[in-house]
Amino acid sequence: MKKEDCYLLGKITRRHGLAGNVILKLDTDQPELYGKLDSIFVEINGLLVPFFVERTSWSKLDALNIAFRNSTEALVDQSLGKNVYLPLSTLPKLTGNQFYYHEIIGYNIFDEHDNDCGVIRSVNDQTAQVYFVTNLEGKEVVIPMIKDWIIEVNREERYIKMQLPEGLIDVFLVPSKKDE
Repeated sequence: MKKEDCYLLGKITRRHGLAGNVILKLDTDQPELYGKLDSIFVEINGLLVPFFVERTSWSKLDALNIAFRNSTEALVDQSLGKNVYLPLSTLPKLTGNQFYYHEIIGYNIFDEHDNDCGVIRSVNDQTAQVYFVTNLEGKEVVIPMIKDWIIEVNREERYIKMQLPEGLIDVFLVPSKKDE
């Protein structure tokens, strides 16, 4: 399994008890979807290694107590502090204006007047305000991802239509002194 075919589910943070269980801290808005896992992929030395799950139980609202099948001390030690992944194919399908960040890379953004606002190159969720990073006319454009601004997500034609404040895109297209 390749990392680009997977999504980050969370991180194994510590041991739990003496029976070889671990705690998986989930990095998701919907932890309830992951209460029953058959297997997970643990990133060890840059590779995704399958670990088979014998049973799970909730430790907290966003943390699972996991017992691995055929668990050993060495297996548990290998997993501690490691990121956990699942295949993209296991994600629930989203509809309407909901989307996963990875699925919209390459989508065009248009404003409500059908003006091109660029092609989404990435989504930055490392700040308080999540934003799209697009490329328009060779320039980087940053568009805040505000749910109320999203009018339509069209998966067939691969675009997102947004109601943007007047002049937002122009700020990024104004030639700077160094461009002149």
